[in-house]
Amino acid sequence: MKPPPFGYHAPGTLGEALAALAAVPGGKVLAGGQSLIPLLNMRLAAPSDLVDINRVAELDTLHAGDEGVRVGALARHARVERSAEAAAVQPLLGQALRHVAHPVIRNRGTAVGSLAHADPAAELPAVLAVLGGTVEAASARGRRTIPAAEFFRGPLESALEPGELAVSAFFPAAPPRTGTAFTETARRHGDYALAGVAAVVTLDEDLRIHAARAGYLGVSATPLVLDLTEAAGPHGDWAAAAAHVRERIDPEPDIHAGAGYRRHLTGVLTERALNAAAAAAMRKAGD
Repeated sequence: MKPPPFGYHAPGTLGEALAALAAVPGGKVLAGGQSLIPLLNMRLAAPSDLVDINRVAELDTLHAGDEGVRVGALARHARVERSAEAAAVQPLLGQALRHVAHPVIRNRGTAVGSLAHADPAAELPAVLAVLGGTVEAASARGRRTIPAAEFFRGPLESALEPGELAVSAFFPAAPPRTGTAFTETARRHGDYALAGVAAVVTLDEDLRIHAARAGYLGVSATPLVLDLTEAAGPHGDWAAAAAHVRERIDPEPDIHAGAGYRRHLTGVLTERALNAAAAAAMRKAGD
């Protein structure tokens, strides 16, 4: 298979990249290319131009600080996954990235590119959504920060406008006495998940459940976030939380799984992820 014809731009600076995008409103950004190139080869996408940002060194950044982890547009999945600094600030990132495709893809694919692709079956959109993170977009018109709740608009549809480039994503730090966990089920490891859950549990000073949230992939058109604090109660009734989730979701059937199976599976994964996140929070509280 061959892609359709396109113009090619290889800017060396962010300013040049934004100028190129402004000049070609029908263009697409090429970073890791692990999602875009297959779409081109299958003729499911036909952009007029590709703007290759791989020479823009200022976008190849990863910073972990007290407030959270900021990931630049050229930071590869593998780099973020292996960062001890990022894991110490927000462990959910590494926990989720271990489930992204295969090592060879993680070595090339980019975290911000995965967010911009906005696939509801991908791991990182659910992580950004459950953490309440943001995406910073830049264009020749200026910069803006887009909350995760507004960034994902539909399957493969983000809030990025023509001429805009997602230059970074910010994942807030885990609060004190907070544990996280990520789990998913796929037919084969590295395949798209039938369903997946990113869980965040925070304990109060008496080690009771203060907050419990979960982000879901593979069960809705955009990443779904549910507050399960009330359903779980102060002592963490994760089975009740899972039952609540099954009542709230309405997954679509496809060739891989029926809606009923996905609903049941999501409940099982919810209970498992919340239990693991609570155990991590308990360990953190005891440190």
